[in-house]
Amino acid sequence: MKKFLAVYIGTPTSFEQYQQNVPPEQRKAREQAGIEAWHQWVTKQGKAIVDVGAPLGKTKRIAATGISDIRNHLTGYTLVQAASHEAAAKLFENHPHFTIFPGDSVEIMECLAIPGM
Repeated sequence: MKKFLAVYIGTPTSFEQYQQNVPPEQRKAREQAGIEAWHQWVTKQGKAIVDVGAPLGKTKRIAATGISDIRNHLTGYTLVQAASHEAAAKLFENHPHFTIFPGDSVEIMECLAIPGM
C-alpha cells in the first residue's frame, strides 16, 4: 500500500459564504453535525487511516531570508494508505470538510520515498 497526504483547503471566500448562508443560531448545531459526520467518516475508512491528523494553526515561513508569518489555505491534514492515487482520492468523496463545514476541497498527494533512505 502507498501512503498519501490529504490536506484540507479552506479559503476566506468559502468561510464568508458559510457565514452568509448559515444563520448564527444554526452554526453550533451544524458544527456538531459536522464533527459527528467526521467521526463516522474516520470509522468508515478503518485501516486506510494511517494518522487521523489534526486542524492546522498559524503558519510561519522559513527561508534563506529569515522567518516570517504568512497565511495559506491549509486547514488540516490526514494520512491515508491506499493501493493507488485514485483509490486514496475516492476515500474523500462527499467528505464533511466540504459538505457540512465551510471547507473548499481536499487535496491528495502521494508520500514518495526519499532516495537512499
